[in-house]
Amino acid sequence: MSGSANLNTMIKAARAAGRSLVKDFREVENLQVSTKGPGDFVSRADTRAEEIVKAELMGARPTYGWLGEEGGGTPGEDPTRRWIVDPLDGTTNFLHGLPHWAVSIALEHKGEVVAGVVFDPAKDEMFFAEKGGGAFMNETRLRVSGRERMIESIFATGLPFGGRPELPETLKACARLLPTCAGVRRWGAAALDLAYVAAGRFDGYWEKRLNAWDIAAGLLIVREAGGFVEPIREGNSMLADGEIIAANPTLFPKFAKLVRGE
Repeated sequence: MSGSANLNTMIKAARAAGRSLVKDFREVENLQVSTKGPGDFVSRADTRAEEIVKAELMGARPTYGWLGEEGGGTPGEDPTRRWIVDPLDGTTNFLHGLPHWAVSIALEHKGEVVAGVVFDPAKDEMFFAEKGGGAFMNETRLRVSGRERMIESIFATGLPFGGRPELPETLKACARLLPTCAGVRRWGAAALDLAYVAAGRFDGYWEKRLNAWDIAAGLLIVREAGGFVEPIREGNSMLADGEIIAANPTLFPKFAKLVRGE
């Protein structure tokens, strides 16, 4: 699909990073299972991918700001625009040889995400959207699911690991939600969870304690596919506070109420 010059640059950058990551992914099975070895390997894969994305994006728009998972934030000469990039969302999946991870790139203008790309190189699925232009996966226009009954719907979330403090609250939300629906999935890549809501594969998604680069592109793709997206707690910011709840318009009120414990 044709898009703006910025969107085309984002898609080009995502594909270039994806090619690098696919090469590294083929080597994962050869790694020694040790803390240092795999961790260092994935860090190098992350860094290489971010360098590729940054070269493409900043080469095309050198005045824009930058926020990336690996490189941190850098203000640009143009204070109104910045790239928000996760070069490898789903690092744990990548490390374990699970082909479910993505490159996520968003463009923010005056505090609002106006373009987003989520690329899954393992499946060759490119999800993208521009504000007001609809959402797409490769050549297919995306639309959130039309399901109206909770009991027929599946939802996605991220289960906190390593003793993170939000675990009890997440488990309580699951306990409220599971009896009402067809299932909850935890696939380990927030950007793809949101892309799957946009594609109607999931009916909704929620998670806390995320980073801006995890969700910036995906939240726009969901909105442009006709979905509702809000912070979990009223008054919070999705990007600044790292929390999000998304679903199709019909299910959103019921789903949000259960997640929020209202």
